[in-house]
Formats: sequence, structure tokens, C-alpha cells
Amino acid sequence: MPDLGAYWLEVMASYVISLAILATLVVLIWRRSDRVRRELSETEARARRAERSDG
Repeated sequence: MPDLGAYWLEVMASYVISLAILATLVVLIWRRSDRVRRELSETEARARRAERSDG
């Protein structure tokens, strides 16, 4: 690791904040993906039921 001298705290804080933001984005995207996948399955199931009832 390079010698950061007097700025080590600021540099490390920047790394921690950046990683926290990335982790938050990953979690939010993952949750949204699950929700969209569930909604799509429900929509497809309704379409199949409507198709069967229409004959």
C-alpha cells in the first residue's frame, strides 16, 4: 500500500464511502430485479388464465 502520509484518513474514508455506495446500489438493483421478476410472472400467469378462458 502506498504511503499516504497525512491524508490517510481522507483517502480511507473515501474508499469506505465509495464501497458503501456501491454496496447500496447492488442491493437496490437486486431487490428491484426480484420485484420486477415477480410482477412479470404474475402478469404472464394472468395472461395465460385469460387466454384459457377466452377459448
